[in-house]
Amino acid sequence: MGKEYLGKLSEHDPLYGYLRHDIQPQLNGSTGHVSYRVFKLNGSNDVYLYEERKSGKKLIGKFFSSNRNHDWNKNAAKLTREFENLSMMRSYGLVGYPHHVVRPLGRNYSLNSLLVTENCEGELLSNVILSYLQHGDAGYLYYKLTALAYFLATFHNRTANGYGVNFHEDCSYLDHMVDGLLHVQGIGWDEAQELHWLRDQWRHQPRMWQDQQVIVHGDATPENFLFGGGLSVIAFDLERTKRADRVFDVGRIAGELKHFFFRATGNKWSAEPFIGHFLWEYACHFPDRHSAFRSITGRVPFHMGVTLLRIARNHWVGREYRRKLIDEAKECLRGF
Repeated sequence: MGKEYLGKLSEHDPLYGYLRHDIQPQLNGSTGHVSYRVFKLNGSNDVYLYEERKSGKKLIGKFFSSNRNHDWNKNAAKLTREFENLSMMRSYGLVGYPHHVVRPLGRNYSLNSLLVTENCEGELLSNVILSYLQHGDAGYLYYKLTALAYFLATFHNRTANGYGVNFHEDCSYLDHMVDGLLHVQGIGWDEAQELHWLRDQWRHQPRMWQDQQVIVHGDATPENFLFGGGLSVIAFDLERTKRADRVFDVGRIAGELKHFFFRATGNKWSAEPFIGHFLWEYACHFPDRHSAFRSITGRVPFHMGVTLLRIARNHWVGREYRRKLIDEAKECLRGF
């Protein structure tokens, strides 16, 4: 994860007092004098790393309110949701090796809706994928996808509640992606109608309604998982955690893999061995692996298609590649 050194946190900054008196004691039991170095991290929100100079202990601060996000009530709600989601998933035993959800240390609504968490070291999934694409170490990527499949299966299976999924919500999410593409003029009205028709074909498939609800990460992208040693997986950014079909997460990872490989190689099939491996490893955490694999792969194309539409609406996606993503999304959605 890239970072930029910004300097030393002023002792006159209200944040300094909060970190020293409310957060630091959770790490070393002391409120004594400390000095923090500040680094800006890459992220969709304003995310910073604070390193205590003497001990070397590090904290992550995520500000939901910033110059770009002025809605205090909305930002406060996001802070509440993420803090509570992190705490909830840790209560399911996702602490330590091999499955770890970062520990929330504090929240402060008066400091621009600040969430403070522990800092965890590791290698982002995105970097593992890019390393393979640059250097060709397939075995390492396969191994880390095995670890991620194990983590997500545990995340999902521990939170199943026995109630059926509501696929209408997934259809509404597709609608949201279509609206976004219309807004950036990635598609026209006729193509939006085609995507809505494909949505409805999936809506009528019984298999899309047959699994039970689990808690999903909700933003299962390669930027939100860190790998430690062995099978260690560390998850963060649980702002969008919710109850849904497990394939909401699984299909997004599959779609992200397709995107990374497609963008790098120009070959839309190049990720298939890794997608298949990931889905097969996920299915091994069920009593009947083959039955689970059939069920999951029957639902994955919808969520892969939605993921590709989600990526296509981003401002950094060029016109030519956006068209390729949309066309491939439609191919996935035609797999009903």
